[in-house]
Amino acid sequence: MDTVALIEELKQFNTPTIANVVATYGEDPLCLRIYDPLSHHYYTDQSIHCVFPELGRTAGYAITCLCGPPDPEHSKLSFLDLVEALDGSPKPTVLVLEQRFPPEYAGKMGMSGGNLTSAMKAVGCVGVVTNGPSRDLDEIRPMKVQYMLSGVAVGHLPIAVHGINVPVTVAGMDVAPGEIVHMDENGACKFPAQHLAAVVAASRKLQHEEDVRMTAFLKAKSAAEIRAIFEGHTYARSDEK
Repeated sequence: MDTVALIEELKQFNTPTIANVVATYGEDPLCLRIYDPLSHHYYTDQSIHCVFPELGRTAGYAITCLCGPPDPEHSKLSFLDLVEALDGSPKPTVLVLEQRFPPEYAGKMGMSGGNLTSAMKAVGCVGVVTNGPSRDLDEIRPMKVQYMLSGVAVGHLPIAVHGINVPVTVAGMDVAPGEIVHMDENGACKFPAQHLAAVVAASRKLQHEEDVRMTAFLKAKSAAEIRAIFEGHTYARSDEK
C-alpha cells in the first residue's frame, strides 16, 4: 500500500486511537511504544480546539513554521517561502504553526486567514495546528481545511516568519518537519513517518478489539459482567486505577 493510501486509511481511526497505538497504551501488545508517554510530547493539550469538527479526521505530513514579531534577525523569509515548502513536500500536508508573540499580543494575532489558507490549499495543505488564533472562518470553512486554534481574532499586528521546517512546539506537542500529524475533534497527535504502515496496522487491530469490547459492555447487565469483559486489560489492574 502506498503512503497516500495509508494516510487515507489512517483517517478511518480517531486521534485517541492513534495516540494509544503510538505510546499511550504502553503495555498493550498493539502499542508501538514510539514514545515514553511521561517524558515525550506527542499530542496536543486542551489549550487549542478543533474549529470544524464536521469536517472529520485529517492527516498529513508536517510542514512547520515559527512566527513572531518583526526582527532584523528574521527578515529573509516570508509566507511565500512557506507556500513553497508546502508545495515541495509529500502530500497531503498539515501546517504546524508555532506563534511566539508577547503575551499582550498573542491573543490578538488572527493569522492564517482566508488568503493564506486558499494559497496553502492550492498546494495540498489539508489542516493547520497552531497555538494562537486565526480569522476569516467564514471564508475558510468552505475550503474544508481543518483548523485547531486557541480562538479567533479579527485582526493581527505585524508578523515575521522566523523559521520554516524547524522543530516547533504547539499546545504541548513537539513536531519536526516531515512527521505525520493526525487531527480531529479530540486534538492532534504526531509520529515519525517511517512508522506509518505499522501505526495503520496496529490501529486497525486495536479498533476492532475496542469495537468488540464496547459492544459487549453495552450488552452487560452488571459490574461482574463488565469485570469479566475487562479481564486482562490494563484498566482492570489495581496499579492502573
